[in-house]
Amino acid sequence: MQKNIFKDNDPYRVSRVLYIIEAAIEYFISILFADSYLAKITTAIGMSDSLIGVLSAFVSLGCGMQIVAIFLTGRDSVKRIVCAGTIITNISFMVVYMTPFIPVENGTRSMILLVILLLAHLIKNIVHSPKMNWFMSLVDDSKRGVFTANKEIISLIGGMVFTLAMGALIDMFELAGNLNGAFIACAFTVFVLSVVHILTLVFSKEKKIEEEKTESTEKSKKLPLKELFSNKNLLKVIIFSILWHIAHYATTPFYGAYKNNVLGFTMLFNSVLSIAYSIIRALCSRPLGRFADRKSFATMLIICFAIISLAFGINIFTVPSNGYVMFTIYYILFAVAMAGINSGTVNLVYDYVPHNQRVAALALQNSIAGIIGFLTTTVVSLLVDYIQESGNVFLGMKVYAPQVVSAIGFIMVIVTELYLVFVISKIKREKESL
Repeated sequence: MQKNIFKDNDPYRVSRVLYIIEAAIEYFISILFADSYLAKITTAIGMSDSLIGVLSAFVSLGCGMQIVAIFLTGRDSVKRIVCAGTIITNISFMVVYMTPFIPVENGTRSMILLVILLLAHLIKNIVHSPKMNWFMSLVDDSKRGVFTANKEIISLIGGMVFTLAMGALIDMFELAGNLNGAFIACAFTVFVLSVVHILTLVFSKEKKIEEEKTESTEKSKKLPLKELFSNKNLLKVIIFSILWHIAHYATTPFYGAYKNNVLGFTMLFNSVLSIAYSIIRALCSRPLGRFADRKSFATMLIICFAIISLAFGINIFTVPSNGYVMFTIYYILFAVAMAGINSGTVNLVYDYVPHNQRVAALALQNSIAGIIGFLTTTVVSLLVDYIQESGNVFLGMKVYAPQVVSAIGFIMVIVTELYLVFVISKIKREKESL
């Protein structure tokens, strides 16, 4: 009989708690390098809009480096590699906030920031899949949905408090005319978070999986790519991920400017939306995770994609005259759907891929998703430019570009939904086939 890892004498209980803390700390650090926070640095060093665009595109390509994790498959321990990669990543992030103090011209500072931030994201993505597999192997398969939900809830709630605190801190420095002081405070915050982050990894245990070293096992370790591409279930899951990322990256990257420049949202209203988004995701994550544990992640995703199709459908009709109401409805539906989609895309791999292929499978899926996301945004941006240069006219209709990309997203989500129903839901779960 399989040993229940949730018993009182469970040696991995503390490590699972540390994983929840680790995920929250990693999320806090990522907040400091997204949206308005990163914009503060890039503006301070005089980075041009075109270079900021290149920076954003390169960062999205960082996920492509997860392919390197495939070659870490078969290692008895990944702890040292994950710890080393995390240290390099966090030091790089900390240095980003120090770039305004480098005694060189702004153009050189911009290139230094780009290189350092790109390095941070590349290293972070190389160790992402091995780290996730390390910690998820400590969780009972029948409890993955609830555990993932709990982890996300802690990160989201903590993230709301952290965002408000850091925003208030930066505002205080700016009101005092001391933006450089804000950068130093952010760099120090990253340093403190980094120390806690690495301690959660150092004190976490790895699960030693006893595995008979057969000829086929050794072969799979030496030829992970061959094994992966011969796994039809994994290929089906990767196709699902591709479809979803096309829908996601064809739409959401263009909503930020639409909110500020066309719909006329204030920063206060944007902050309220962000907090509401986090609260809704936190409230929905656990019920959806519990449902996925009872039924399946495929079934849960079918429900979530029905909700997100409605969200994109609503945004097709979002214009300045109804923007506050319609976009709010979209954002609420989007938050509910993402509470399941975020964990579901990862857990599909755990449902349909054998244990010894999971690190490589996650890496391959995320690498392809990162590249597809970058290419999708790049191609759709040409359409957005065309519509805007045409005076917001497309196919003879007066429309805003985000309305058109919402229609593209709606169509792609429907395609993804059909794929989930007729392909993914028909696959036998790995644990059922043993």
